[in-house]
Amino acid sequence: NAGTNAEVYISIYGERGDTGSRPLLRSQKPKKFLKGQTDIFAVKAVHLGHLYKIVIGHNGHGSGNGWFLDKIVIKDPITDLDYTFLCHRWLDQGQDDGNISRELTVTDASTFPGRQELEIRREETWAAEKWKFQKGNTLQFYNRLTHGFICLGPDGKVDALGDKNNKYGKVF
Repeated sequence: NAGTNAEVYISIYGERGDTGSRPLLRSQKPKKFLKGQTDIFAVKAVHLGHLYKIVIGHNGHGSGNGWFLDKIVIKDPITDLDYTFLCHRWLDQGQDDGNISRELTVTDASTFPGRQELEIRREETWAAEKWKFQKGNTLQFYNRLTHGFICLGPDGKVDALGDKNNKYGKVF
């Protein structure tokens, strides 16, 4: 359910102006905005110069209108530059923050190319794993060398020897 049947629109902003809101109507794929699919659209506009942001969204109509958008890459045929706009969020009234449109800024090409994507993945991993580090929890890691558990107690104490027969041990 990460695709959408809603009408999707985009506004592209550059140093020389913007396109205004444009519907994304004809994909090079038979069905557009399916889960895991990359769609390609041609948007005709005057040359906007260097791009700095986009606004992408949908009208919220239709069943299953929520949409998970990974990223948008705009290829400028005049300068032969690619502009990447990372999203990696839901455009869905019932998911994430409930917004069905996003304002995205261009990824800075002068930084490490995958840096923003790595940061997004790091934040997602922490969101999924932070429950383990809540106050009062005891963490137990299985030690392959000793075949026992290394325990990190809620008081900060570490039991590096661990009990091989700890029936409450959880492997993380």
